[in-house]
Amino acid sequence: MLNNEITELLQIQYPIIQAPMAGGVTTSKLVTEVSNTGGLGMIGAGYMTPEQILEQIREIKELTSNTFGINLFVPNEFVGTENEIEQANQFLKPIREQLHLQDKDDLEIPEFNIVVETFHEQIEAVMENHVPVCSFTFGIPSRKIIDDLKQCGIIVIGTATTVREAIEIEKSGMDIVVVQGSEAGGHRGNFIEDNQESLIGLMSLIPQVVDKVSIPVVAAGGIMDGRGFMASICLGAKGVQMGTAFLTCVESGANEIHKEEILHTYEDQTVLTRSFSGKWARGVKNKFISEMQQSEAYLPNFPIQNSLTKGIRKASSLQKNRDFMSLWSGQSPRLARNQTVKSLITNIIEEANITN
Repeated sequence: MLNNEITELLQIQYPIIQAPMAGGVTTSKLVTEVSNTGGLGMIGAGYMTPEQILEQIREIKELTSNTFGINLFVPNEFVGTENEIEQANQFLKPIREQLHLQDKDDLEIPEFNIVVETFHEQIEAVMENHVPVCSFTFGIPSRKIIDDLKQCGIIVIGTATTVREAIEIEKSGMDIVVVQGSEAGGHRGNFIEDNQESLIGLMSLIPQVVDKVSIPVVAAGGIMDGRGFMASICLGAKGVQMGTAFLTCVESGANEIHKEEILHTYEDQTVLTRSFSGKWARGVKNKFISEMQQSEAYLPNFPIQNSLTKGIRKASSLQKNRDFMSLWSGQSPRLARNQTVKSLITNIIEEANITN
């Protein structure tokens, strides 16, 4: 159970992957501690520049000789009209005022060709430094990119929210598929189905995917302890990917307010919102989500809305103001603990062995 295709393929001791949470959570300390404890530490590099990626890879290689990985966002075409952006800024104006931020007309709005160029530079950085594992969210990269990575000896992982998406990931030549249930915190990894159609609970999703693909399946969404690990394995998964459980760990780079919010949140207080980024994500409900709810349908898509709210999220964090922070969390916050990575992984393995 603890030694299977996943542990052999990834060269790790336990089939436990730390979710690659973008935005500063996956510090070198967190990633290396997970890898050094027998799991797979992952850099959440979706928002990182190629230079930042190179720097963190160097840091991690100095701290561990064990396997680690990196996650990138697959660019999807997006268009933001001036009217859309202007309207979104009007919605955000009262919030900027509450945070004493100047109303900005000079916001950096991303352009698709620049996003694609950056993505290819990120890929180059991964290959040049022979990062052992590379995973993708929000879609499937080109067959050439997948082939190039595999020729470098890099294990390639995709993210799916439905059986159909998982089948496409297998067809693309990827080695492993992470199936993300609707319980998962942060952004939804759907790329074929719309948000509503892709909201499938993890315990329903795992066996349906396992029956349709031959590559190893990793379960993600709401898993916090040995019970979630065992349930996933019993349903056919070969491993688990955990985000919120690692986010509240001592080594995590998450803002302390974010950690405290999760530790004091109940299961009915997490909601799906696209107000922060233009893409649906699960987090703890706060003032920002409530105030933006009525305007949600009119906001520009990711990554434009994400750029528009960047200053708000940063100011809120610096001001220690929970009201306007993106407090991403899965649906099992009552199971979150303030503990070390070693304690979390050790407890999971002990629970799994007892049950075994």
